[in-house]
Amino acid sequence: MNRVGKIEEVKTRYSAEGHALSEFVPFPSPRNYTFKFIDLFAGIGGFRLAMQNLGGKCVFSSELDKEAQKTYMVNFGEVPFGDITKQNIKNHIPNDFDLLCAGFPCQAFSIAGKRGGFDDTRGTLFFDVAEIIKKHQPKAIFLENVKGLRSHDKGKTLATILHVLRNDLGYYVPEPQIVNAKNFGVPQNRERIYIVGFRQDLGIADFEYPIAFGSNPTFADVKEKIVPPTKYYLSTQYLQTLVNHKTRHENKGNGFGYAIIPDDGIANAIVVGGMGRERNLVIDPRITDFTPTTHIKGVVNREGIRKMTPREWARLQGFPDDFLIPVADASAYKQFGNSVAVPAIQATAHKILEQIGITKYVIRK
Repeated sequence: MNRVGKIEEVKTRYSAEGHALSEFVPFPSPRNYTFKFIDLFAGIGGFRLAMQNLGGKCVFSSELDKEAQKTYMVNFGEVPFGDITKQNIKNHIPNDFDLLCAGFPCQAFSIAGKRGGFDDTRGTLFFDVAEIIKKHQPKAIFLENVKGLRSHDKGKTLATILHVLRNDLGYYVPEPQIVNAKNFGVPQNRERIYIVGFRQDLGIADFEYPIAFGSNPTFADVKEKIVPPTKYYLSTQYLQTLVNHKTRHENKGNGFGYAIIPDDGIANAIVVGGMGRERNLVIDPRITDFTPTTHIKGVVNREGIRKMTPREWARLQGFPDDFLIPVADASAYKQFGNSVAVPAIQATAHKILEQIGITKYVIRK
């Protein structure tokens, strides 16, 4: 059976809490791994890809979204476990791993009248992360979240998280840092907060986040090499709706509205929802067949204005072209919009591994 056929076979064996064969998948675990990690709130595996590039073996993954599980499975050969808040799922986490990775969702904590510690996070997804850290005591932790976590609930949410990690769990946690993906090899202005921590007995008392790469890629570096299908080009009616919408906001003094990214520019942050696509339109005049391939109102615009493709979004997040996209476009946009930027994660993980004395080798860039 060829590789494509094998992947299709694996897809049919997909199950919510099972594990599939990893043979023939694009990104199998390294045989000669140098450290072990777990991948919580795994999405489509951005953390995993970065860690495997550095020689890591994933020994547990969890992701609730079924469509994201499919993408994860066809690329890594495993279906992540489901709801990490369930004890029967947590029971599958092995005792021995070096690094905990988690892109956990941001939630407000109820801290009124409390001490601002571990108990204050109960009922939130961070509590489940903290509970796993408390039980398994990994050497290091690497958490990622939206930039807004810093100001969320007037700063109380981040303060509680840091209190739990530092005081209740006893980890050395340097000041979190806002990291922008555009500084690490991808043409996307994407700011996220990174929180790293080290187990106290390791004696680590300092940490330096990675410095920016010297390269300055542009959208041209990730642009489709051949003209994308007509379905990605906007209809005249849709385009006019966007123009009218932007004009209304400009008249109110707002900067809200669609944006066209030039080939020599960088993308705005790709996010879930229509605005993530509308803020990242491009002009691509290579189209020659204007016959609509989907049901649209109006006709295909003659200016060459189109949405970016899911593959272009994948490249904006640092996913290589052999990363498989087995889901429909709507799901693909959501998955890449929710993902971490792989190169920024990898650069930071490289620094974490240096601190805990793990020998590294790069499998693929």
